[in-house]
Amino acid sequence: MPTVSPRAVNPEFLALPLRAVADAGLGRARELGATHADVRVHRLLTQDLSLRDGAVQSAIDSSSVGFAVRVVVDGTWGFASHAELSPAVAVATAERAVQVARALRALNADPVVLAAEVVHGSLDAPSTYVSPYEVDPFTVPTADKVALLGEYCGRLLASDGVDHVSASCLQVKEQTFYADLAGTCTVQQRVRLHPEVEATTVDRSAGAFETMRTLAPPVGRGWEYLGGGTWDWDAELAQIPELLAEKVKAPSVVGGPTDLVIDPSNLWLTIHESIGHATEYDRAIGYEAAYAGTSFATPDLLGTLRYGTDVMHVTADRTTPHGLSSVGWDDDGVSGQDWDLVRDGVLVGYQLDRVFAPRLGLERSNGCSYADSPHHVPIQRMANVSLQPDPVTDTTTEELISRVQDGVYVVGDKSWSIDMQRYNFQFTGQRFYKITDGVLSGQLRDVAYQATTTEFWGSMEAVGGPSTWRLGGAFNCGKAQPGQVAAVSHGCPSALFRGINVLNTRNEAGA
Repeated sequence: MPTVSPRAVNPEFLALPLRAVADAGLGRARELGATHADVRVHRLLTQDLSLRDGAVQSAIDSSSVGFAVRVVVDGTWGFASHAELSPAVAVATAERAVQVARALRALNADPVVLAAEVVHGSLDAPSTYVSPYEVDPFTVPTADKVALLGEYCGRLLASDGVDHVSASCLQVKEQTFYADLAGTCTVQQRVRLHPEVEATTVDRSAGAFETMRTLAPPVGRGWEYLGGGTWDWDAELAQIPELLAEKVKAPSVVGGPTDLVIDPSNLWLTIHESIGHATEYDRAIGYEAAYAGTSFATPDLLGTLRYGTDVMHVTADRTTPHGLSSVGWDDDGVSGQDWDLVRDGVLVGYQLDRVFAPRLGLERSNGCSYADSPHHVPIQRMANVSLQPDPVTDTTTEELISRVQDGVYVVGDKSWSIDMQRYNFQFTGQRFYKITDGVLSGQLRDVAYQATTTEFWGSMEAVGGPSTWRLGGAFNCGKAQPGQVAAVSHGCPSALFRGINVLNTRNEAGA
């Protein structure tokens, strides 16, 4: 199980008629012949703050609450939801879910079979999970948050060469109650933050500009993250004006095969796109084909596909401390776990929910079901997919750089592109440094790296040790129709890659 926060689930959520709604909905579904039924109450609180040059551009608070009833009747899914939490509405919603299942039964050629899961908690004593954080951001006055972000803007605006500064922070509190006919009943509360500060310098004579953004990743933490307790904002903000000034004057990169040392602040996104999505089982068997494509890593290659070099060990984890995808239980009532996706460079696993686990011959789901709203059906979503560090030697980033005679060190994420099979891709970054004779020798501009997934991971010569491992991630991973959004983290060490094709983006754009 993940580390449990000393914080408690907010009383206002627990005061909702959770048990009454579950009792009514599950009871009616059972009466109507459902072999499986679950009730999920979902409450979402968000606040999105945005400042430009210290002035507030927007401060948006939102909240939503509702519940869903999901059933299996005669091997067919049915689903219905409602915004009003009451036993009477729960009964009616369960009836609608059963009606949907019966209406779809004639079209269903693939009966639903759910992998077994032990019972967690009960209606009388639900199992509870609260993500680890110290300060609930929704208890901090908005004026105090704006003042802190404004102060960060002011520091950068006071520096020579900085013309504009934007600062933002998206805050989310997600609360979920789940109960099913098997007897499982769980309550969860998860808090997450996504802060960003970006400085811009403008060359008016040339009609051009450059930007430099903080590297602080989105995390499953509270407001303490912005107070400096877990990220050194003072040090990073102090560096940005100098880094930006150097970037403006930096020479353009020379394209061609290049040795790369990639920092975790950049590599997490390559992991997300080329491994995280590629090892989602529903995608690998074609369920996302109409919307987002498929995957080159198909199930017939499980156990044989050479994904990368022997130093490549990638895990999926729903329990990573402060991970954006970390949970106590997923939306199928399955407890959080960790497992291997790539071991010794070979594809050995997928991300699954209770429907897909039996199709792969597994007895149990690995807990990857999630819905971003009570009005959306839970689907298979990404775990915290991470590249593991060197288990033997705590190799530093500097030591990896020292192995490169002529190359580039890549820091921070920016734009990216990948094909529908998660195979051909290119990525840019925030900062690039020339490596000459094993040391950094100044910044470069206009850099992108390009490869196929197996070519890229097959060129990974070494990974850094545990001291280089960092957790990156995103709030906005999209999937499905109707579209859903999930937050997910990816941890990784620094890593050394040989002979990766580097593009000069200015030349590629014809500038």
